[in-house]
Amino acid sequence: MRQNIDLNKGEKIESVLSPHPLSFMKLQAVCIFIVAWGIVTFWLADYSAYKSIFHSNPWFPVILWGIVLLIVGVIIALISIRWSIFFLYLAVFLGGIGILVRQNLYSSVVLFILIWSAIAAIIGFLCVEVYRRSHQYLITNQRLVFSGGIFTKRTRFIKYDKITEFNSEQGVLGQILGFGTIIPVSESGLGLGSDKTFAGAGVGGGSRLKVFGFAGGGKDVNTPRTRSYYELYGVYPFKDVLKMVNEHHQETDITPYQKEQVEFQRQQVDIQKQMRDLLKNQHGGGGGRVRRPQASDEEELEEPEEEPEPRTVKTRRHKPQEAEPEGGQAFGKDQVDIQEQMKELLKKQRTIRAAPVEVDDPQEKEDGDEAEAEEKPGSTG
Repeated sequence: MRQNIDLNKGEKIESVLSPHPLSFMKLQAVCIFIVAWGIVTFWLADYSAYKSIFHSNPWFPVILWGIVLLIVGVIIALISIRWSIFFLYLAVFLGGIGILVRQNLYSSVVLFILIWSAIAAIIGFLCVEVYRRSHQYLITNQRLVFSGGIFTKRTRFIKYDKITEFNSEQGVLGQILGFGTIIPVSESGLGLGSDKTFAGAGVGGGSRLKVFGFAGGGKDVNTPRTRSYYELYGVYPFKDVLKMVNEHHQETDITPYQKEQVEFQRQQVDIQKQMRDLLKNQHGGGGGRVRRPQASDEEELEEPEEEPEPRTVKTRRHKPQEAEPEGGQAFGKDQVDIQEQMKELLKKQRTIRAAPVEVDDPQEKEDGDEAEAEEKPGSTG
């Protein structure tokens, strides 16, 4: 079912995805093993050369079925670092014993094991499918939206500019069928998990835990991992989806060179502001009215030629060339400092600009020399 979300201004949904039907094959394999081992137990108890042993005591096939089921559960839990599988097998075993004792099915215990294993596997398959269908991923031109969960619906929104990197994973079956998992890692580290492994006899240190009398130690393992409803889990087609999200991420990504250029522009604006304030103070000391020389000013200066006002014309035309007041030396010194800052900034900017190509651009160098030559006469003012 498609999730209704409030789209931002200019945002549009480009793709709606869900996990591939075989993307949860690990959980489906857990269910397959239950029914497969039930069939093997049924064969050993009724058709193998050792069937007489199992028929001597009705609890022998139950004990064999349960021990192997729990051992496999422990092995899978250690490999996948997920103890929920072990407890799932434990629940199947204890549930089977409870039904066997309650219904007094000792006379047909082997057949009961086969039927109960098939029922447990079917229930497991249905739960996995319902869980898979609860997942939905929306890819828009501005962000990624993840949602999933059976009883509790969880939703995650993440904008492309908040993503630092993408981690992708494709198993053997995924490579054959074309699906895979994409984990977006955010700036806050969401997408990187810390799993705790379990080792027998306390190897590995850490917090201690006892399960059926065995002591164990925990060890943290950092790995790109998150919940399946917080990542693009088992999406198809994998390569096209990965290309799409990478393109959107690159559109919002700014390179280090661009960051430096933005910083240079900010510094240039600050220096220009200092120069403007300095010129304002210089003009303010002469008469209080601050205006930049413009073309309209010259037209105003030419109009009064009909009226004999030489003093006004002289003041406004030649004011920049008048002798500096008492504070003129201070203004000149500040102006030279500001121009020196500008020259250093331009020089540094040219150096950074030439660094990515790693070659000297003669035209750029010539332009830079001309820029310095234009600045030098102003430094004497």
